[in-house]
Amino acid sequence: MMYKIALLEGDGIGPAVIDEGVKVLNALEKKFGYKFEYERALIGGCAYDDCGKPLPESTISIAKDADAVYLGAVGDWKYDTLPAELRPEKALLGIRKALNLFANLRPAIVFDELLDASTLKPEVVKGVDIMMIRELTGDVYFGQPRGIETINGERAGFNNMIYFEKEIERIAHVAFQTAMKRKKKVCSVDKANVLDSSRLWREVVTNVSNQYPDVELSHMYVDNAAMQLIRNPKQFDVIVTGNIFGDILSDEASMLSGSLGMLASASLSNNTKGMYEPIHGSAPDLKGKNIVNPIATILSAALMLRYSFGNDFAASQIENAVKSVLKKGYRTPDINYGDTSKTSLVGTTGMGDLISNEILSL
Repeated sequence: MMYKIALLEGDGIGPAVIDEGVKVLNALEKKFGYKFEYERALIGGCAYDDCGKPLPESTISIAKDADAVYLGAVGDWKYDTLPAELRPEKALLGIRKALNLFANLRPAIVFDELLDASTLKPEVVKGVDIMMIRELTGDVYFGQPRGIETINGERAGFNNMIYFEKEIERIAHVAFQTAMKRKKKVCSVDKANVLDSSRLWREVVTNVSNQYPDVELSHMYVDNAAMQLIRNPKQFDVIVTGNIFGDILSDEASMLSGSLGMLASASLSNNTKGMYEPIHGSAPDLKGKNIVNPIATILSAALMLRYSFGNDFAASQIENAVKSVLKKGYRTPDINYGDTSKTSLVGTTGMGDLISNEILSL
């Protein structure tokens, strides 16, 4: 079977980590006979340099025509002075909207081999396995009105936090359906003690929960959730929350595993189309240094195989290969903590080679 993938490498370290993800997919192709067809397209700063906009129509077209989108990262400090609509980050919001990618799944899993990489005590993070589900196309990032205006002689910036009932319903269904395949626990995170939009969020999520009687639903204010993620992360199974809260909490959750370089993500629509990317940024200061951790991008490929292509076996091959390489003591600099006399330091390409070779030998 042929899998058609749109490769959006982006800026900074994006091309480097995508190269390692493709390397791993090629190992699957070689061993099991899968067929991957790639079509590259520009996004972010490199697209702006090429055609004056961060998200060209040609990129949207290629993404829509593909079975899945594989994204590196976008952004560079040299674009910080551009108008907001031309900034590389604007392309992420645009492609999510264009592909109707409303559900962002970010697994936060702590590997036993990396307990020392977390700044938290091993007994706190050992066994952590959280699925963070973030609504992706609503909230303050998309709400209108928005802007910067002069009001009563003083400049004011404003964004509208708005959620429609159907937006909440559909992300709630994703959360409960995901929980049914896990430990049957959903924690909905909001700020219902202050925000009207959160009061609606809580009401709608509670109503949807009635369709899933086997799933235990709890609610938590976002400030408490931020604390509880550090205090007792193992209490969580599935967390569902809005766009801005999810953006912040999922980055916080990455530190349970010790590094942003370990966390993959899947952004899904109502069909099998999805976009897969590491949750880390473009890190332009690390470009070309061969020290970046590609594991988040490689694990994003596993999510792509699972959610867009329905191939759990191939996804497991990648995940098992990653675990095996870590168990053998190989580390990139961001996760090389603890007793380094027992680890071997490798670079971006070295880690990709090791995982690819592990797939071929499993």
